[in-house]
Amino acid sequence: MECEFPTVNSNREEMKEIFESIQTIAVLGLSPDPTKASHRVAKYLQEAGYRIVPVYPKEETILGEKVYRSLAEIPFEVDMVDIFRKPAAFDAIADACIQRGDVKVFWGQLGLVNNDAAQKAQDAGMKVVQNFCTMVEHRSLM
Repeated sequence: MECEFPTVNSNREEMKEIFESIQTIAVLGLSPDPTKASHRVAKYLQEAGYRIVPVYPKEETILGEKVYRSLAEIPFEVDMVDIFRKPAAFDAIADACIQRGDVKVFWGQLGLVNNDAAQKAQDAGMKVVQNFCTMVEHRSLM
């Protein structure tokens, strides 16, 4: 697998603004396993006061929240997607965010970069963060 350097990215000031302005975070790839990074990060964000919406192919509930199979299934507004999926999935995720029309932030977790998908999301009006952990940045900025 070839690593990409993020060419489309928000700065720390923009990240702080993101955390101050969002409420609902769809966590794509949120594992029910408490030892996995996606679970620990989502639990932290939930405890910080954000509404977490698990998107995962299995399970009925994770962290006490109803699990959805896709972004399209979520019947209420989503402010941000926090992505714990392989970069190859980012193109379809960007398309799903654009199709929804309500996603304001497209966030690829630490180590995850797809500049084409990020550019597509940015061109559609979303703020984009790649290769940063939401938990680490929230702790640092807030």
